[in-house]
Amino acid sequence: MNSILSNITITVNPKLFVKNPETSDLGKKIIQKSILLMDDIGFENFTFKKLGEQIGSNESSIYRYFESKHKLLLYLSSWYWGWLEYRMVISTTNIPDPMEKLKRAITIVTEKIEDDSSTLHINESILNKIIIAEFTKTLLTKEVDEENKEGYFLVYKRVINRIIDIIQEVNPDYAFAKSLASSIVEGSLHQHFLKDHLKTITNCNENNSPTQFYIDLAQKILSK
Repeated sequence: MNSILSNITITVNPKLFVKNPETSDLGKKIIQKSILLMDDIGFENFTFKKLGEQIGSNESSIYRYFESKHKLLLYLSSWYWGWLEYRMVISTTNIPDPMEKLKRAITIVTEKIEDDSSTLHINESILNKIIIAEFTKTLLTKEVDEENKEGYFLVYKRVINRIIDIIQEVNPDYAFAKSLASSIVEGSLHQHFLKDHLKTITNCNENNSPTQFYIDLAQKILSK
């Protein structure tokens, strides 16, 4: 799969950046170091000044690419969901059995992420940790409705809609396909968080993964 993904460019809404970071070495370095720094100190403590120190440049050079750290987080999130979408499409194409297709889709969006060596400046494993910890901060804002109109969450919603379509293939009569699909995608982030930080309120652990939980849940719900 890495060889296939290496030939694909993940498209991000151009409204999320001032200058596309993928078009220059500095831009790619900003993305690379922002992921590492955000994982290290968290989104609240993350600043462009601190990022500038990491890349050996002043913060004004970062503002030439992104208006704010919120836009940067939105960019990273959009890139992540786009990357997952490509993997989901590849994994589910030409799979005739709808339930098997759903299992594969659930696996893609819920499994523990390993780094993809074809994207040298983006460590997807670390980016996954950021999405687990910080993604809700892109949504839970006063500006969410306006940002939704601007298409900032289009790729995220597209991932969910692909799962909705597969659920409807499995059971066309199931009335809550949208709620189930969004619960799988969003809920898996929460289960990974609980598994790492609040272990007493989840059954997910080293032996029982969020992937196993959501496949089991979907099978039981959709077979009724």
